[in-house]
Amino acid sequence: MKKQLLALLCLCFTVAAFAQTSDPNDHPNERLTHVPTWAQEAIWYQIFVERFRNGDPNNDPTPENIKDYVTHEVPTGWKITPWTQDWYQQDSWMANFSDPNMSFTSKVQFRRYGGDLQGVLDKLDYLKELGINAIFFNPLNDAPSLHKYDAAFWHHIDRNFGPTPQKDGEAMNFENYDNPSEWVWTNADKLFLKVIEEAHKRGIRIILDYSWNHTGTNFWAFQDLLRKGKNSPYKDWYIITRFDNPATPENEFDYQGWFGTKSLPEIRETVHQSNAALKAYEGDIYSDAVKRHIFAIIKRWADPNNDGNPEDGVDGFRLDVAAELPLNFWRDFREVARNINPEMYLIGEVWWEAWPDKLLDPRPFLKGDVFDANMNYRWFRTARHFFNDSPNSMPIKEFISQMDTIFKTVRPEVARAYMNMASSHDSPRLSTSLYNKGLYKFNAKPSDDSTYKVNKPDAATYKIMEQLLVHQYTFLGSPQIWNGDEMGMWGCDDPDTRKPLIWPDYKFDDEVVHPLGMQKPVDKVAFDSTLFYLYKQLISMRKSNEVLVRGSLKYLITDEANRILAYSRNLEKKEAIAVFNLSNKPKTVSIPALQKNSYTNGLLKGKSVKPVKGKLVVTLGPKESMVLISK
Repeated sequence: MKKQLLALLCLCFTVAAFAQTSDPNDHPNERLTHVPTWAQEAIWYQIFVERFRNGDPNNDPTPENIKDYVTHEVPTGWKITPWTQDWYQQDSWMANFSDPNMSFTSKVQFRRYGGDLQGVLDKLDYLKELGINAIFFNPLNDAPSLHKYDAAFWHHIDRNFGPTPQKDGEAMNFENYDNPSEWVWTNADKLFLKVIEEAHKRGIRIILDYSWNHTGTNFWAFQDLLRKGKNSPYKDWYIITRFDNPATPENEFDYQGWFGTKSLPEIRETVHQSNAALKAYEGDIYSDAVKRHIFAIIKRWADPNNDGNPEDGVDGFRLDVAAELPLNFWRDFREVARNINPEMYLIGEVWWEAWPDKLLDPRPFLKGDVFDANMNYRWFRTARHFFNDSPNSMPIKEFISQMDTIFKTVRPEVARAYMNMASSHDSPRLSTSLYNKGLYKFNAKPSDDSTYKVNKPDAATYKIMEQLLVHQYTFLGSPQIWNGDEMGMWGCDDPDTRKPLIWPDYKFDDEVVHPLGMQKPVDKVAFDSTLFYLYKQLISMRKSNEVLVRGSLKYLITDEANRILAYSRNLEKKEAIAVFNLSNKPKTVSIPALQKNSYTNGLLKGKSVKPVKGKLVVTLGPKESMVLISK
């Protein structure tokens, strides 16, 4: 069967060839190694649908929709949480859990707000106005959780994201899951196809998030395993540590969950060789049937009408916990995806090596046969430390050294396609991360640190946030926005980063409750039009100046004594200069300029500046930045 699968996939390179390729540019198959041009030009907007917008209250989840094999208790009186409610206010049903000591962090996982794909459709014009050109959707697959990483069906959109949840659920339950030709298109599936169509009309690309490392316990194959035990044809799909003994009254069945999480049963793998130095490993998914199922799902969403033209499909995939799956599986995955769409963008989540101190080196995944790029958490950790003095002041020399390690050790097109993550569903919101001066993503919520600040960040924080954003939109890599950051939202680490979005047509309750019962300021919750305009300006500036996308990088000023940093991006005869005053005092800065003509202020905050004797002289206020672009 393995030989048949490999023949079907037409694999054109081997593990040995991969291991021998020392030069990342020296790869025999350009179709595979090519990094899509559009991804290098992307400005990403990450959407977490359940909290984005409730466009259709008729499809809101019910208690039955949020149960699984592990989390089977739904408290009496459970109902949808009002969109505009104070985040830390306890819902009435939260008092009805059987465990009276359950934390707010655990209880809030049961909340649903009813966000759906109709809400996305309703706000595509908002996203077009903002200026983004690519959407990264958190998982949309059918699942009982709010986050959807616990799939019940990988090949269907969540029933509560579409218009007819009950009808869709019935259709899913009577499919032949082993035969993709018999898979149905639910109404939620069809609505997602409409989202793709409408996004593409607006010049917006779409990628889907999937975790092939695990499923949920409601997943159809796992449910068959629960019913049939050793007799299930899917017994090799999962890591089963013990089967039930039918001769005893107890249920001895046990399995391995991702990081010990029983609601996320882990897919079985075969590891041939582990490379401890690179934190990556050769091997594959154990079951060929699992791979065939996954590859059928790629084709389903990459070419929905199966006509050989992928224009009606998604433009790529974001691959969750990518470092925890074997490299040979990813090679096969890439081969299949690129056979369907040569411009398919594949990006991996390659994150922690040893939390909270060490991030993984993604280079084993970026040689041209696995991913095009990775989620660039390393960029943000360095930038946050540097611009925010978190947890202490970082010398300019160290900032440059770390950025060179991140961006100059991969092919230039990979560096440009890095998704520079400012915040996400898995980390504090950008403003809150800057407001709290501790380590990146460490003790980043009040349940871990009672002194962690949960209130709206102060003006000084937003000043620093502006500097970091200017850096994000003028540096190497593709900028990313976690939905709501552009609205002025704040929030601690998961689950508090997943508040419902503060749309301007809603009136929100003040935030007055502290999760630990402590005192906190009363915070008005409302759409921040000033911050939205800043994001819009930055996006427009980047899209209007190719030099900020493709230009080479050169550091012009690294004045540690005055805490002044300036770097330029250069492309042919065009130059863009970003200059930052990191100090708390006004500074006059003399910047070397390549061009003789005037430079315009990219953010329209001042007049044009003309070089005098090859120098641009500008004055910056405390914690102020400027972008100068040659005419």
